[in-house]
Amino acid sequence: MQTLLRIGGYIDRLNDRIGVAMSWLVLIMVLMGVYNAVTRKLSQTIGIDLSSNSYLEGQWYLFSLVFLWCGAYALRNGVHVRVDIIYSRLSLRGRAWIDLLGTVLFLIPLCLLILWVSIPYAADSWRVLEDSPDPGGLPRYLIKSAIPIAFVLLLLQALSELVRNIAQIGGKLMDDATNESNRESAL
Repeated sequence: MQTLLRIGGYIDRLNDRIGVAMSWLVLIMVLMGVYNAVTRKLSQTIGIDLSSNSYLEGQWYLFSLVFLWCGAYALRNGVHVRVDIIYSRLSLRGRAWIDLLGTVLFLIPLCLLILWVSIPYAADSWRVLEDSPDPGGLPRYLIKSAIPIAFVLLLLQALSELVRNIAQIGGKLMDDATNESNRESAL
């Protein structure tokens, strides 16, 4: 069990680092949005087009990356949406049982289904080197590859959470305060 928990720790650190990197993409995305808005208005005023579809699509791509690749980070840090009327009142072991069942019955099958569908989708896009249909747009095969990568990351994090929940149920995990301090130190 300790080996699995250690592997889970590596997965946790990977997704924490990706989450921090994605936070920088949010800043870049906002700056691109400001640039797009300003140049659109300025273009209307001076009559010369200063914008490009590549900037608009770049902003869309960055949003997609942040949304997709932060799913595992959100799971890791317990910030996914959940109805916690009952959950918050349960013991650590009770929460672990709910998380374990949700992971096994819903999260892992969902990740596997989306991987099964998205890998051929991305591979077909790479096969034809799919481009944007808009003039000056960006290649589509790159962003389509982000989908299976995101669900591999989410699946890995789900497995890490699964191991942690099994350890919690079996009494082989530290108390909640220690877990929280370990999570914060990993960031």
